[in-house]
Amino acid sequence: MAKAWISFFAFFCAVVAAEQQTLAPTSAHGILRRFNSTANGFRETVLEIAQNHDLDVWHVGRTYIDVYSPPEALDVPEDLGGIPHTATLVPLSHQLWQDGADSSSNIKAWNLTSLTNSTFHETYHSLSGIRKFLTQLVELNPNTTSLSRIGLSAENRDILALSIVKPSGYAEGEPQEGVSKKGGKKKMPRPAEKLDFVIIGAQHAREWIATATSLYLAHALTIDQTLDEPHGLSSLLDAFNFHIIPVPNPDGYHYTWKKDRYWYKNRQIVAPHSKCVGVDMNRNWGYKWKAEEVPGNPAEPADPCSHWYPGSRAFESPEVNSIANFISTLHNPVAFVDLRSYGQMISTPYSYTCKRFPKDGEDQAEAAFGAARAMKDVHDEPFQVGSFKSLSIFNAVIDNVVKVGRLCENLYKAPGNIIDWMYQRAYIKYSYVVHLRDTGTVIFTELLGKWGFSLPAKWIKPVGEETSSMIEYLAKFIVSHRKVT
Repeated sequence: MAKAWISFFAFFCAVVAAEQQTLAPTSAHGILRRFNSTANGFRETVLEIAQNHDLDVWHVGRTYIDVYSPPEALDVPEDLGGIPHTATLVPLSHQLWQDGADSSSNIKAWNLTSLTNSTFHETYHSLSGIRKFLTQLVELNPNTTSLSRIGLSAENRDILALSIVKPSGYAEGEPQEGVSKKGGKKKMPRPAEKLDFVIIGAQHAREWIATATSLYLAHALTIDQTLDEPHGLSSLLDAFNFHIIPVPNPDGYHYTWKKDRYWYKNRQIVAPHSKCVGVDMNRNWGYKWKAEEVPGNPAEPADPCSHWYPGSRAFESPEVNSIANFISTLHNPVAFVDLRSYGQMISTPYSYTCKRFPKDGEDQAEAAFGAARAMKDVHDEPFQVGSFKSLSIFNAVIDNVVKVGRLCENLYKAPGNIIDWMYQRAYIKYSYVVHLRDTGTVIFTELLGKWGFSLPAKWIKPVGEETSSMIEYLAKFIVSHRKVT
């Protein structure tokens, strides 16, 4: 045991010190480099080099940028290699991130009548396991849940949406009275006036925790909040209809289980005889979409092999098109949450530019700040808030937890993003991108607990619990800030 720890420590020291050291991975390893971006201008320099060379940028933090190199392309450009960084071997074996096989064959053991005692959220699940879960959830809750196919993927897989709606106890059109904050009576939403809250899982296929968390939220919305079930959310159905799309990119998600754990895009054929497949779904939305994926090269045609390939036109992705059409059928959408990983932050519009500020910026920022605190209060995991540097009331880092900055500031400017379309075209005031745990891969070990996209399954429940708290806070904030006529 002692020898094992000595060997591990030697490996760790070698990796952390490897600013320009060449590692010797096998075909089962990639390399993740963390570049220090605190020096003046380094952030922009690293991003520009990475984008111009179509490198796989995993995450952009306040003080670092993570860039991944797969086994078949381990080297980085010389001008990037000269920037101070650490390097980490990234195993590709499923044994690393999967704490157990997909248990979809043992449905009875899931016990979906309980959120606290269910075993479903103890592991990640394949597409077939997810479908069985959704089907069973509907069978157990036939009066509040319904499952619909909202479209087909590029490879003809179903895109499923779970709607969770509490049946009304009064006649259509009949007002229902409640108690206002001042103690007087106020009208509550009629059935057709209930607010729609939309949540989607991983557009980017490798972000498994986003899909797993969306399933946890779906489960929580069918459970009453009690002492034994502290994370139940069914009370929110009094004011909201929830719509959850756990796997918006079913082809890509399936591919991460069968071929490439870190696949990013969907799997559509983008052009005749093209050697590459896939569109970055999160750059294919129809608001401020652009053909070029690399800033500064507008005359250069988009490369279908790029990680950021936005497609040849907006809504070219059948998955994006189907989701947009589904959103258009909702009567009163007021909240949208795009679950992602990793980074532990909540971001607001815009993504395409940092020169523009949403007219609802102060309300969005206030709600996001409270939501981040609600998440932190569950397991004391800090979340950064994305908002607006120009708003003086949020122009601070509070308790070293909340960082002010929109999505374009938290990450980088990206056109055709879902959050911008939801806010500007679907008119959803409270639109957010929530990057879940953790804060990035330093090294794959329980000692440091930094995993990036390969977050172990044992963290699904804690992430689900803190995200449930966030959803509850947002929902109550929205209701309390509605104008009642």
